[in-house]
Amino acid sequence: MGSLPLTVCSGLLVVAALGPAAQAAHAADGGILAAAPAAPAPGAEVTLKVSGCTGEQAVAASRAFTADARLTGARGTLSGSARVGSAVGPGGYDVKVTCADRVVGGRITVVAMDEGAFAAPVDATAHFATVATGGSGPDTAQALTGLALASAAAVAVGLRARRGRRTR
Repeated sequence: MGSLPLTVCSGLLVVAALGPAAQAAHAADGGILAAAPAAPAPGAEVTLKVSGCTGEQAVAASRAFTADARLTGARGTLSGSARVGSAVGPGGYDVKVTCADRVVGGRITVVAMDEGAFAAPVDATAHFATVATGGSGPDTAQALTGLALASAAAVAVGLRARRGRRTR
């Protein structure tokens, strides 16, 4: 078998084998929670953004917040804001977002405010930081997606090489 048929067959085999696994892995991951700033000071406002929810509303709760935050949006991406309590001590605090079809968890780290400093409003609309939702590195869905994309690239390179040989 030549290199092109072998490349095409290998790529199709990988995509066929990993397609259902990638969907199952994405469903198991439960979505992604992002916060800006990722390390707020007491009294600061935190902008929350969650993807992977099917509804148009969700509620974000944390011991660090003064009240539960209502998140709204469409097409699986919801956003809203919450204020960190002024008496909240420094440390890590879990954030739980309850959507229509799942619960997405994350964590923020409240940092100590320097004496004499105050919490100033910050435009954080374009500065989202992914909140740690587990270990470091890509999750299963991201790893499988990368593998599928690498396979598709290998197929494209093989097809282009074959086309280049025909024109000579």
